Amino acid sequence: MENFQILFVDDEREILSVFNKYLSHQGYRVNVVDNGFKALELLKKKNFDIVFTDLQMPGFSGIELLMAIKEYRPETEVIIITGYGTIESAVDALKLGSYDYIQKPIKMDRLKLLIDRIIEKKRLENENILLKKRLKERYSYKELVGISPRMQRIFEIIDRISLNSPTVLIQGESGTGKEIVANVIHQNSNRKNKPFIPVNCAAIVEGLLESELFGHVKGAFTGAIKDKMGLFQAAEGGTIFLDEIAEVPRSLQVKLLRFLQDKRIRPVGSIKELKIDIRVIAATNRDPEEAIRNGDLRNDLFYRLNVISINIPPLKERKDDIAILIKHFLNKFNARSKKKLTSISPKALDILENYHWPGNVRQLENVIERAFALGVNKTITVNDLPSEIRKFGQNSGTDGTNYSLRKSEIILIKRVLRNTNGKKTEAAKLLEIDLSTLYRKIRKYKIDDKTLPYRGNV
Repeated sequence: MENFQILFVDDEREILSVFNKYLSHQGYRVNVVDNGFKALELLKKKNFDIVFTDLQMPGFSGIELLMAIKEYRPETEVIIITGYGTIESAVDALKLGSYDYIQKPIKMDRLKLLIDRIIEKKRLENENILLKKRLKERYSYKELVGISPRMQRIFEIIDRISLNSPTVLIQGESGTGKEIVANVIHQNSNRKNKPFIPVNCAAIVEGLLESELFGHVKGAFTGAIKDKMGLFQAAEGGTIFLDEIAEVPRSLQVKLLRFLQDKRIRPVGSIKELKIDIRVIAATNRDPEEAIRNGDLRNDLFYRLNVISINIPPLKERKDDIAILIKHFLNKFNARSKKKLTSISPKALDILENYHWPGNVRQLENVIERAFALGVNKTITVNDLPSEIRKFGQNSGTDGTNYSLRKSEIILIKRVLRNTNGKKTEAAKLLEIDLSTLYRKIRKYKIDDKTLPYRGNV
């Protein structure tokens, strides 16, 4: 109760004085203001658990204050105070989200009963949120995996924005999982049953991007032989994910800004505007402030997109998550593969946890997928890691063993040839070397590939 905040709003100062003294005496933390405008300004700066507001106040009524509170602070409980002649209006307020109403003259026991009931409700809600958070800390949030504090913070942000649809800007290096984060946000929202449409803005030819996003009408340009629906319209009711937003031409950024302001688009070549209800999530792997300084990103568009900001850390800054990510990818690929791979050796794990991961989570996933492609049996060992990671382990000494590079390469080449039935082009691709290099190593190590136990010969 000591952290529980109450705001009392009434245009009669005598009433404010009486209830300020009573509630303070009961041990509650109370603020009082004499009009709705002041209340709203205070609410923008400070969280209140309960707001008591008079229904009829000059300039800014209790109903208007209720509606504003539910927009700014939907978790705040509002109780309407009303006279006998306005009970019908108070009942209507319940439909707008008011927790309850109190008739004048106010009975102190009724007031305290309401407050205590809300305190208990909030306590149970907070315990439930904490329990969910602890459960998430053990493993994942849908497709997002991580136990590190920075990933847990991202989970918390997704929780907080689940009931509303604010615009979100996701920042992070390539391979950190920006699209996965966007998809999880969508799946955790009330738009989850509607489309989620990802768009890589950098991958679409500049002259076609506007048509792709907003659509076009027949005859809008050469080749426009019929009307085409744009991706914004296709995402109606759902979410559009604009990846690499800083690569969008500035002329189109103006139109994106306009959409964010009034939720309307105009297909290329059309004179009609279309009202579209979608949520926009954008992402960039660049520093937005640097992109603004370089003239690549409009300052006003950035602030429109950056209502909620999520910054995904690179994998090298969340090494606590590597082991659990490996488990996640093993489960993922085991579900697709007949050959089961269930573990990783301690020495291999030690190397992976100390590696610098320039390709981030995507690179780690590729390492695990590569092990499946190579036909690794049951456990990933040091010899099963890609050469650049294996060499890193040897150079840094993280594996604690002086491995013979020659022996490791012979074992790996034989295994790959065995699993590709001797197809050297496919084997070279899996080994990430040129075909000529593979032939040279076969000769160098005197590998008799004709005697290998290929799958077709067993």
